[in-house]
Amino acid sequence: MDNGVSAGSKASTSTLGHIALGLTLLAFGIGQTGVISGVTVANSVSLATFLGGLALFVLGILEFRGGNGFNGTAFAGIGAFWFTWANGADGKVSAHAAGMFLVLFAMLALTLTAAASGGLFGQGVYGLFTLSLLLLAIGTFADTGGLVKAAGWAAALSGLLAWYGATAALASWPMALGKGSSGAVAAS
Repeated sequence: MDNGVSAGSKASTSTLGHIALGLTLLAFGIGQTGVISGVTVANSVSLATFLGGLALFVLGILEFRGGNGFNGTAFAGIGAFWFTWANGADGKVSAHAAGMFLVLFAMLALTLTAAASGGLFGQGVYGLFTLSLLLLAIGTFADTGGLVKAAGWAAALSGLLAWYGATAALASWPMALGKGSSGAVAAS
C-alpha cells in the first residue's frame, strides 16, 4: 500500500523530530514555570530521556542518512542534550557543572539559530531555545529562581512553536502570516 510517504522520508522524520522537540520543550518549560500545581521539571525526566533524547538522536541519524545535515545536527545534538540532562537531573552534578553544561548546549542552540532557515518556525524555535538555556544557566549559576522560571517560559514557547510548525506541516495548515501566504514546510 503506497500512501505517498516512503520509509525514511525526510519530511516524515523532520516532522516527527519537530513534534518530539516541541513536546519535550513544552513539558520541560511547563515544569520549570510551576504554572500547573504539582508539576515540576522532574516530571519531564522520562519524556526528556526517551522522546527528547533517544528518539531525537535516532531521528538525527536518519536525517543525516537522508542528506539533511541541518536537521541531522539539530536532532542528534539536541537529543544528546536531553539524554544527558535527564541523566543528571536528580542532582548528580554540582550547580556550577550544570550551569556550564547548559552554556555549552546554548552554544549548540545558538549555532542552530544562526544556521536555521529564517522565520518564526526556523530561527524562532532555536532562538527561544537558546534564550531558555542561557537564562537557565545564569539562574543555575546565581541560584535565582526568577531566571529559572523565565527560562521555563521561553522553553515552553519554543516547544509550542516547534509543535505547531510540525503539526501545521502535517495537517497542511498555514505557516506564514499576512496576505499571499502560501503554506510552507516547518523548520528545515
